[in-house]
Amino acid sequence: MSEAVHRHARDGVLTVTLDRPKANAVDVTTSRALHDAFAQLQQDDSLRVAVLTGAGERFFSAGWDLKAAADGEAVDADHGPGGFAGLTEFFGLDKPVIAAVNGLALGGGFELALAADLVVAAEHAEFALTEVMLGMVADSGGVLRLPDRLPAAVAREMLLTGRRMSAQEAAHWGLVNRVVPADELPGEADRMARSVAAAAPLAVAAVQEITRSTAELDVEAGFALMRSGRLPRYAQMLRSADAEEGPRAFAEKRAPRWTGS
Repeated sequence: MSEAVHRHARDGVLTVTLDRPKANAVDVTTSRALHDAFAQLQQDDSLRVAVLTGAGERFFSAGWDLKAAADGEAVDADHGPGGFAGLTEFFGLDKPVIAAVNGLALGGGFELALAADLVVAAEHAEFALTEVMLGMVADSGGVLRLPDRLPAAVAREMLLTGRRMSAQEAAHWGLVNRVVPADELPGEADRMARSVAAAAPLAVAAVQEITRSTAELDVEAGFALMRSGRLPRYAQMLRSADAEEGPRAFAEKRAPRWTGS
């Protein structure tokens, strides 16, 4: 396990902490270590959700490690099977990741947060895609995900100028789910993670599959895809024991006992 990436699993929640002083920047080795953590999330049936955060209070992540770049790491270096930071191109991950943004999320750090399913931000957090100021493009998801999440004029301004967005503005645009005082961030992220972990795992996987598969479709086409039998997680959920357990537990006024089958 990389010293730059710490993992802690408890009650179905995998906490992944990026710890590379001073700015939690990401090089190829760190990208691969992060992907190993997310691969553990995917493969371990006891894990339901991950919380991703940065060590310290100033930086969530400053993105690509420019010192590694100065030492010869290429701008188009192979960061491994999950792409930059191990998550930005991990398209097969069907368990949710919650980004707990504890400070500045700049460049690839913002792209990492954009790749998460849910985001909780500390009040002092800020977000920016600074690549154009360094002669590059935010091609680890920024140029693709941000225009899908923001009004076109706002997304273009961020992409073309590198300006910073406060946590409060990010909440206004729906980029983050919660903004909380810094000392409440771990607890809020954990509460959100436990809410996800309490849900039926096959249903969560089906939600992930359906939302990603239908993102570019209208409602009618989305229904057609769901009914086509071409979404295996959705089909598995429909046939599952958990789909019977949920209504039964509700009728019996007890907590459901999910088996993931």
